[in-house]
Amino acid sequence: MSEQAAQLERTSQRAAPQHEPPFRAEHIGSLLRPKELLEARGKFARGEITQSELTAAEDTAILEAIALQKQLGLRFVTDGEFRRRSYHSFFYRQLGDITIDVVGGEPIAGADNNEAGKRGAQPLALIKSRVQWTHPINVDDYRFLAANSDLMPKITIPGPCALHFRGGDRAVKAHAYRDMDTFWSDTVEAFTKELNALAAAGCRYIQIDETAFAKFGDPEVQATLAARGDDWNALIDTYIDVTNQVLRAAPKSLRIGMHLCRGNRGGQWHAQGSYDSVADRLFNALDIPFYFLEYDTPRAGTFTPLRFVPRHKMVILGLISSKLPVIEHRDTVRTRIDDAVRFIDLDRLAISPQCGFASVDTGNPVTPKIQSEKLQLVVDVAKEIWGTA
Repeated sequence: MSEQAAQLERTSQRAAPQHEPPFRAEHIGSLLRPKELLEARGKFARGEITQSELTAAEDTAILEAIALQKQLGLRFVTDGEFRRRSYHSFFYRQLGDITIDVVGGEPIAGADNNEAGKRGAQPLALIKSRVQWTHPINVDDYRFLAANSDLMPKITIPGPCALHFRGGDRAVKAHAYRDMDTFWSDTVEAFTKELNALAAAGCRYIQIDETAFAKFGDPEVQATLAARGDDWNALIDTYIDVTNQVLRAAPKSLRIGMHLCRGNRGGQWHAQGSYDSVADRLFNALDIPFYFLEYDTPRAGTFTPLRFVPRHKMVILGLISSKLPVIEHRDTVRTRIDDAVRFIDLDRLAISPQCGFASVDTGNPVTPKIQSEKLQLVVDVAKEIWGTA
């Protein structure tokens, strides 16, 4: 028996259920919107139903999503992001006159008109006002989950550097700001206030969705950043510093993890490349205790960068694709975990899909049945290896 196989066997025999996040079986947050909810959202956009009627449709869909997650055996619950059109725009538009998903001069209405599985256009940001937190953004979402489930609610929010990444200094200074220090100070303050509001409401589990770090290893992304005047290597340090300011100001009661994303709109992606370019700083300079890493295709590179993860941190391996309608083979998934164990202890690993199933409300090209089967696979593999979801 190989050392990796022996470690798998030892862990499966001794693992006890974790009571704090991350859990052994995870998912990133967004779920496919039910047809009825999409129809209700369309009627609302056309003025055919009221806000209260749309909210009632959202409530019904979220209750069904809660039931599904419990039925699958997950130990936490999200609302599927059913009240959002997209996970980024929902948050940032409430911080001012800000649009973060502009392509071709217009906000994206849904999935890009490209073939699934291909590189899509990178959305850009339009910043017409200062970043300012004026009210809780996700507190009501947390309260609805907490009132309707005995599982731990997980709230997902975009990263504090996502806005800058999609426009750079040029977008920041085009309308709203004269200097970058004020922009970053406003951003840190806004995120700090939101995290404090969530903690005060009782929330304990936050996932930050960061779209920058995993993209820095892509030569095409590096060239795009250089063309707008940004040094990608220097941006890593800036983004780590800004994120650490938010994390150090956050309430200690919160468990905060980071999901690294290379793009997930309508089954498309925005970047490719391994974690090698950022691994040392990402895992050692960033004050995040656990990371959700995309590892669903060879585009993500090998597990070698995991050797940089310090012993007090965990990694959730995103081995299951949320983009493609093909169910992964259980033995293949277990073999890949075995491969990862060459670089990081099994006790510090967990498993999940590589991203959400619907970063925008139109969703990825998978069916609800396949979505459930993929999530069930995550739970089943976690139980086989660690003895618990």
